[in-house]
Amino acid sequence: MKIRCAWCPTDNPLYMEYHDKEWGVPVHDDRLLFEMLILEGAQAGLSWLTILKRRESYREAFDHFDARKITRYDKKKAAALMQDPGIIRNRLKIAATIDNARAFLAVQREHGTFDRYIWSFVGGKPKRNHWKPGERLPAQTAEAEAMSKDLKKRGFRFVGPTICYAFMQAVGMVDDHSADCFRAKK
Repeated sequence: MKIRCAWCPTDNPLYMEYHDKEWGVPVHDDRLLFEMLILEGAQAGLSWLTILKRRESYREAFDHFDARKITRYDKKKAAALMQDPGIIRNRLKIAATIDNARAFLAVQREHGTFDRYIWSFVGGKPKRNHWKPGERLPAQTAEAEAMSKDLKKRGFRFVGPTICYAFMQAVGMVDDHSADCFRAKK
């Protein structure tokens, strides 16, 4: 039997697949980085499982996280998204996704890629932590606070330090698998 991080419920196949194949794996694809930043923001106040269950619906609703298309969303499209039962129908989060697409494209223009910009907060390589089994993970770090501050300055929303740290964990900027987790050994 595989030992997983304590936060991963072993009675939920969707959660286990996310933990086993995605969480903590370095991501350098701009579209996927944008997707994860939006999904982490959508998760604010909710469980990650709530978002995982809706992930495919989010991809469909938001044009597979094509930032250029999202920047062209108008009030009619935003109203249609508010009626979509497959996503979290929160007006502020939907508006933030549109604003974040604009900010994302601006970062790409300035830095060449969003990847180059976002990974600069960890010096371009994953930070590997070595947590003991059952040890409580931090909700945020100095790097996440710096990322949050800079993203907000650039016009991003739903990017507080806790959301930024969860994003960093999700896209492998930080590897927080516990020492006894089978993924920590990879």
